[in-house]
Amino acid sequence: MTVGFMMFSIFFGAGNLIFPPALGQAAGDHVFTAMLGFLTTGVGLPLLGITAIALQGGKYIEFIRKMTYPWMATMLLVILYLTIGPLFAMPRTGAVSFEIGIRPFLAADNLGVGQAIYTAIFFAASYYLALNPNKLIDRVGKMLTPILLVFLVILFAKAFVTPLGSILDATGAYIGTPFVQGFQDGYQTMDLLASLAIGTLVVNAIRMRGVTSNRAIGEVCLIAGLITVFLMSLVYGSLAYIGATSASVLGHSENGGQLLAAAIDIFFGPAGNLLVAVIIALACLTTCCGITSGTAWFFNKLFKNKISYERLLLISILFSFVASNIGLTQIIALTIPFLVGIYPLVIVFVLLSLFDRLIGWRRSIYRGAMNCTLVFAVIDGLNAAGIQIPGLNELLTAYLPFYTLTMGWVVPALTGAAIGLVYSFFQEEPAKDVAIAHN
Repeated sequence: MTVGFMMFSIFFGAGNLIFPPALGQAAGDHVFTAMLGFLTTGVGLPLLGITAIALQGGKYIEFIRKMTYPWMATMLLVILYLTIGPLFAMPRTGAVSFEIGIRPFLAADNLGVGQAIYTAIFFAASYYLALNPNKLIDRVGKMLTPILLVFLVILFAKAFVTPLGSILDATGAYIGTPFVQGFQDGYQTMDLLASLAIGTLVVNAIRMRGVTSNRAIGEVCLIAGLITVFLMSLVYGSLAYIGATSASVLGHSENGGQLLAAAIDIFFGPAGNLLVAVIIALACLTTCCGITSGTAWFFNKLFKNKISYERLLLISILFSFVASNIGLTQIIALTIPFLVGIYPLVIVFVLLSLFDRLIGWRRSIYRGAMNCTLVFAVIDGLNAAGIQIPGLNELLTAYLPFYTLTMGWVVPALTGAAIGLVYSFFQEEPAKDVAIAHN
């Protein structure tokens, strides 16, 4: 129970509040099917990520390097930390807290200046706190999570007792493929990527409670993760319901932040908006401090201390400040191609590592699957960015299963793993050093 609630507090960030309402509003009467897809990538895969890290004894970065290639591991980790750091997740903390907490109180002609002033204060505070790491962030986070949850319980009760309006028909991709679209929407939580960065914290917390075997730690993670899945499913499902019932009253909002702010205003008035402004601003601040510090630490180690932690922290903060002022809708749009490109690689590696005992720690299986996945993940990412290779899409659409669903990497990943397995029969392939360490 303790680890389950800890995992919930780690994965449940204020930024995650904005995606389920937007999904619900667009999915309409297909909201249930879309949410199943969203929960698969937004909740299920992060749980598997934590479990995979636990089974590797928390040493996941070393495991990636051993089982793939040093260059691939470095590339994957650099993109991962940039994505959950200054490129997208950090700017999103400032943009989300502004959209939900500050924007409702500003006139339309003051939005630009107001956002610049607010984000300057927000990221200056983040820089100060990350420069002086202490128990303040941890304590504030522990206080804010229960307060935010209490407010959300009240909000959800109000939403179910007196719904905003009726549920309309689905729109866009949610009409024909709601599960697949929800599956891809779950990428935007970035929780699977975050699980690779924070999984060691969870493993260490379990070890401190007297559990030492990697297999036993994995079992604790899995059971505790089911508690997390249950809680996250309740929160995400309720937020999606608010979004689904909002379209008939609010129309289609530009993003989930504006939608949630408008819903809170209808339910509780300006007082509710003021309360949620304070809660979410502080919650986003603690989240930003954590990922800022983690990203600066990673690149400091990558550059072998040639660039100081403090300088990397400042660069990261300044970049995030500039990026956050392009607007939440634009940040979300820019994020999608990167996530479409990196998520398949992480998914494949996590799934393989869950069965590494079964496949005998054979490097060629990992490398075959990852190599084939990389090619098609890059193609999907380019398509998501609007960059298309003439004739290639037509060819792949005709012959590659699931390609039109932006999941063309699935069959190549399976094929690459199979080729790697056959290849391993002719080589001294099992990574014995890894197997011995895990046994």
